[in-house]
Amino acid sequence: MIRLGSGPLGRVVRSGVGRRRVQTLVIAVATMMAVASAVVAGSLLIATNAPFDRAFAQQRGAHLTADVDPARANAAHLRATGRVDGVTASAGPFPATSISPVDGHGGHLPALTLVGRSGPSSDVDALELKSGRWARKPGEIVLSASFAGEFLKLGSTLTSSDTAKGQTLTVVGFALSASESADLWAMPSQVRSLATGDSRLTTQMLYRFDSAATKSQIAGDRKSLAAALPSGALVGTQSWLDTKRAADQGAAATIPFLIAFGVLGIVMSVIIVGSVISGAVGTGLRRIGILKAIGFTPSEVVRAYVAQALIPAGAGIALGVVLGNLLAVPLLEDTESVYGTVSLSVAWWVDVLVPAAALLVVAVAALVPALRAGRLHTVEAIAVGRAPRTARGQWAHRVAGRLPLPRPLTYGLASPFAHPVRAIAMVLAVAFGTAAATFAVGLTQSLNAVAGAQDPEERADVTAITGMSSSGNGPRRAGPNQEQSSAGPEREPAAAGAAHKDASADAKRLRTAIAAQPGTAFYYGMAQGDATVSGVSGTVRASLYQGDSRAGSYEMIAGHWITGRGQVVVPTHFLEATDTKIGDSVSVTMEKETERLRIVGEAFDTSDDGMRIHADLASFTTAQPEVFHIEVEPGVSPATYARELNDVVEPFGDHVLAESASQGENMILVLEAMAALLTLMLVSVAGLGVLNSVVLDTRERAHDLGVCKALGMSPRQTVSLVLASVVVVGVFGGLMGVPAGFALHGYVLPVMGEAAGTGLPPSVLDVYGTGQLLLLGLAGVLVALVGALVPAGWAARVRTATALRTE
Repeated sequence: MIRLGSGPLGRVVRSGVGRRRVQTLVIAVATMMAVASAVVAGSLLIATNAPFDRAFAQQRGAHLTADVDPARANAAHLRATGRVDGVTASAGPFPATSISPVDGHGGHLPALTLVGRSGPSSDVDALELKSGRWARKPGEIVLSASFAGEFLKLGSTLTSSDTAKGQTLTVVGFALSASESADLWAMPSQVRSLATGDSRLTTQMLYRFDSAATKSQIAGDRKSLAAALPSGALVGTQSWLDTKRAADQGAAATIPFLIAFGVLGIVMSVIIVGSVISGAVGTGLRRIGILKAIGFTPSEVVRAYVAQALIPAGAGIALGVVLGNLLAVPLLEDTESVYGTVSLSVAWWVDVLVPAAALLVVAVAALVPALRAGRLHTVEAIAVGRAPRTARGQWAHRVAGRLPLPRPLTYGLASPFAHPVRAIAMVLAVAFGTAAATFAVGLTQSLNAVAGAQDPEERADVTAITGMSSSGNGPRRAGPNQEQSSAGPEREPAAAGAAHKDASADAKRLRTAIAAQPGTAFYYGMAQGDATVSGVSGTVRASLYQGDSRAGSYEMIAGHWITGRGQVVVPTHFLEATDTKIGDSVSVTMEKETERLRIVGEAFDTSDDGMRIHADLASFTTAQPEVFHIEVEPGVSPATYARELNDVVEPFGDHVLAESASQGENMILVLEAMAALLTLMLVSVAGLGVLNSVVLDTRERAHDLGVCKALGMSPRQTVSLVLASVVVVGVFGGLMGVPAGFALHGYVLPVMGEAAGTGLPPSVLDVYGTGQLLLLGLAGVLVALVGALVPAGWAARVRTATALRTE
């Protein structure tokens, strides 16, 4: 504990803090930046650590979401399920159906799950209303917050269907469901009125269990519910584990890069603080000797110099906590909108732990040079402090003098070698700043490459959907999180053949219309469905392509995209789960048709938990394209093209819509914003380190500069001398920082991919160009020059007589 008070020690400390204004400012700002970046990184690290778990716990999420056939199970049956062994809470019954609404621009949305609830509160799956209010009357709906954007806002209207019986629905709120139990909500009476025709009405029940941590436990819970209901009443279920897996994988990918920036910030703060205090001791030897001569003990000298660091550091830490909280809040809000969790804020213990750790780091960094000051002998300190140091760096001056450069430049180039320890500290500061910039540039380019590689079918200008594929009658979306019951009658072979014939005719008619439509550049067909694969339990999602699908191909990690029938492309997780590799064959069954397909490529695809497969549609004779992805010719408006084609095919039940930007890029924008912010802080700290060191150098050489000015050196030459003194530092810092940032990128990106459960293609990893690396190396010189600019101006303005009187 350092006690100052109003005694001699306190006066010495206050005098040192006030007299060394640049040192005080550098320590305060450097610690402020370091603490702010640590608060931001720490907050985001916590926010991305199991965000789904926190949201699920706060909202009392449903372990199992069940769809029940109301014709087979009445209210008494549903109440009885709440007393099933293992059920700890239940909610419902809620009427549910599916609708395929049309937005105000004429665009057709996919089939969405609509659930009737009188309010957001519930014993299970308590919804969080993000904006607006809850639906109070027919004609009002609340959308999932994931739909909020430019085209869907509060007050926007949707039409429940494109038929004459379509009802107008006004968006009055946006809500979050950690359970993802629905896409939109309305009053129960509204849902019942929309459950007509193909959109049949079901009953949604939500359950929490005392044991639901594993797939086997969830399977047992589902069996218990099915046994408590009449036969065939349980239409389908959705497990919370599938939703959790998808959320956690997205969050885990951000942790490695946050740790990288956090480590860079901590190391740089140690370097800067240690360099500042060491410089203060080195330039204050005479003052130290005088303090000892008038009676200060070695421990008091040590305490004085540590306190001179802690006082401005304390102010910087306090400001850093405030700045970190201000910067973290908007990023946390973006993170919340991406993860779809409860409101995120800076954890209180981050605001306590980070300042405490920063004070400890500053104290330790200041203690080492302060101990050196305490060990100095009084006479030695006074003598060394007064005597000019002419021996150090003479060899450097002799070597620089042989260069064909003006004398001020050669003088400046040789200056860092007079203080090798200080120069090394500057080099390290610049190197870490350059490494952070190099890593951030590569990370940004890689994230942009990831955004461009995901969901390639969404890159199409226009999507056309056949009438058969848009007439689904189930209340829940097909996907990996939905486990449909096998209850219900099997389709008769004759009916199946008629359906296949109709689907084939629909696809052929739509394909002909697309080919004949003016403005069509090229197109390909696509079908999706559930398939069973040898070695995989349950079903996997299969995407089948017709025509030249290279425009919709995924980025390849290894192998190649499908080029014909009998081939299949799979993601990384599929290869790991099935213990297969490229060149192996797997048996794939769709619609009772089994084909042996050879794996020809590993795709960068994380959809459906990395278990989706991609094959040629010709591999299965019964499959027909359900959608067509279209590229229009240059100069053709996709919206106009979609509207004109829709007018042609809509009478046959087909739909055409222009694609909009994917909301999946929001996560990319959040990560890029975090990288840019943290990099700016670290580069600023590096520049401050250079600033402090150059200030110390110019003060030490004030007498020498006065001599040079007396001999005719102009202010411009003085500026060039000071700036030249950091060029070598910038060059060496760039030479060290660029390879370090390059290596950090090469290490962190694969770790991020592994956390997300996928390998990464070359387009994501190999993002640096030679010219770009050279420019990043020059950035080290730029950081050093900018840091030296202010003291260079001070040295140029100082009067010759004043400089000559300085010792």
